[in-house]
Amino acid sequence: MKKLLIALVTLLPSLAMAASGHNVHLESANVDLHDKASLERGLDLFQQYCSGCHSTQYQRYERVAADIGISTDDMRSKYILNDAKIGDLMENAIPTADAAKWFGAAPPDLTLVARVRGEDWVYSYLKGFYADETRPFGVNNTVFPLVGMPHVLQDLQGLAVKQDDGTFVTTGGKLTAEEYDQAVRDITGFLVYSAEPVQLERKALGMWVLGFLFIFFIIAYLLKKEYWKDVH
Repeated sequence: MKKLLIALVTLLPSLAMAASGHNVHLESANVDLHDKASLERGLDLFQQYCSGCHSTQYQRYERVAADIGISTDDMRSKYILNDAKIGDLMENAIPTADAAKWFGAAPPDLTLVARVRGEDWVYSYLKGFYADETRPFGVNNTVFPLVGMPHVLQDLQGLAVKQDDGTFVTTGGKLTAEEYDQAVRDITGFLVYSAEPVQLERKALGMWVLGFLFIFFIIAYLLKKEYWKDVH
């Protein structure tokens, strides 16, 4: 509970900015949690590019492997990048004090970010970096102005440069625009899953409950008619 409160407090500055009325255009992420291949690609990208600073410390490697359909051996060999055990929480190794000194604030845990912000925000944020020489890491973000982190996916996307007419031209990335969109959608999908691993089960159970209530309503209505048929 203490760690959860710390994570929420860390996100409060971001929530305050959202509540202040900063108006941005968010693209639709179109995440599909049934697409296990996409979730595994998202896990792979997250571990490669994000886990060095950010954790998803309310998730366990073993649970993620089971939910996504990854074997224990593959999880150990491909996605556990440190000496963590399969049953450990997915924490990073960066010291909080050092992270605060390097970035101005310790990078927040991202387990709940998709639930707090929404999947469209996460998706648009990861696509929103552009060159800005006034910032410490040389980039800014259209969704989160004055962002304090580097563009860790720059080798995939390239660097967007803002033109005089307000549009952006992106060059230098390994991926095409469509491929990068898919990569960001994969990462977003993994974070959406992490924020609520039982989401699909919850929705499926909800349909069964609604079905039961509907059938029970019909039975109750017929019983009511039978009980009251002789009452004038």
